[in-house]
Amino acid sequence: MLSHKKSLDILKKTNALLEGHFVLSSGLHSSKYIQCAKLLSYPHKADIICKSLAKKINKNFKNFDLILAPAMGGIIIGYEIGKILKKETIFCERVKGKFALRRGFNIKKIQKY
Repeated sequence: MLSHKKSLDILKKTNALLEGHFVLSSGLHSSKYIQCAKLLSYPHKADIICKSLAKKINKNFKNFDLILAPAMGGIIIGYEIGKILKKETIFCERVKGKFALRRGFNIKKIQKY
């Protein structure tokens, strides 16, 4: 896993980490924003970040079977993490300002045995 500092270094070197004042689509405010498209323009660097994220997910979440990514910026990141973790990967899209599953995607309820 990458250290926090190494991850930040990659995001800064790829110009993916933006700093300032941002109003997120959720309505929340943030002093930082990650522009995934900038990171993804350096596939070898994005690969390092995705592998690190996959390790962190695998370490912290033991019982899951699906990766859900937000469209647009998260689709490739979600795909790469799903590939690494060998998990089904789908994405959601905004419909009238709210995230929704489309294109035949669905999330099955957990069945207890």
